[in-house]
Amino acid sequence: MISKGCEQCAKGGKMVLFVYGYCDQRDCFYCPLGENRKNVTQVYANEREVESDQDILDEAHRMDALGSSITGGEPQEVLERTCRYIDLLKEEFGADHHTHLYTGITGGRENMRRLAEAGLDEIRFHPPFEQWGELHGTEWEEILYIAREEGLTPAFEIPGIRAEEEFIELIDNGPAEFCNINEFEMSQGNFRRMQEEGYELKEGHMSAVEGSHEILDAMGDHPKVYFCTSVFKDAAQHRNRLKRMAQNIRRPFDEVTDDGTLVYGKSWAPAERFEELGVPVEYYSIKNGHVELAWWLLEEMLADGDLERGEIVEQYPTVEGTVVERTPLA
Repeated sequence: MISKGCEQCAKGGKMVLFVYGYCDQRDCFYCPLGENRKNVTQVYANEREVESDQDILDEAHRMDALGSSITGGEPQEVLERTCRYIDLLKEEFGADHHTHLYTGITGGRENMRRLAEAGLDEIRFHPPFEQWGELHGTEWEEILYIAREEGLTPAFEIPGIRAEEEFIELIDNGPAEFCNINEFEMSQGNFRRMQEEGYELKEGHMSAVEGSHEILDAMGDHPKVYFCTSVFKDAAQHRNRLKRMAQNIRRPFDEVTDDGTLVYGKSWAPAERFEELGVPVEYYSIKNGHVELAWWLLEEMLADGDLERGEIVEQYPTVEGTVVERTPLA
């Protein structure tokens, strides 16, 4: 079973809104946050640094977002900010803009009420690892019922450290809607701590931990348990988001690659040269000090002797426009 939030994410349609880098659970050895996100107050919409509310809306429009996922750190630690952003997104894009939030604390009824009033659709709880298997009769079970009563869809989102039947029990007995299990991963932020705990990378993988996939044997057959692999997150979710963004912002002459990057040509010939040659205006764009144009047209013009030099540029469709590769042509 895949939730609406996960379905949108798989399509590359979820904007990731990072609202706060601090978290009460300071001893999670598996926390994946890197230095630029851990213990910071800076807000990010995808990879864009947010300086104003408009930055969030611009990023969502840039990728034609279907919904947003609210994450941290701990979003409930800055509840007023979190609720304001949810309300902002709903006001701009309407009720169908699906929002879900990741949290490592219960929060209580007042928080659930405020999140629901702001427009949050789904809340995914991550109980502390040391409490797994002992959630019955605690605030972690109670908050699932409270969230439902306040109009939210409650669920679990946990790393694939080990199989735990209690999560299935809490689904079957009613309060939790589903459980997402993320394949256990090593990152720049947790690599040293993970090694100290005895975890190793799976052979042939850049981030997946050896043995995490085995959790499927115990929990994977349940219709409301979904296992999200590291390969899927990298190869599908992120790439599809880039593709969505690239298709949305591409110029008529830009080519979108299978990786979601944009490819075009670059020439330092004066703009008048393109007018002289009768190049249709939709095939080029005049910039400060250079001209950008269809890469295949640049190759043809160089081969015909109409231009002296140029390069093919491949870049990400993000605001930063990071260049992946430059290929000189002459």
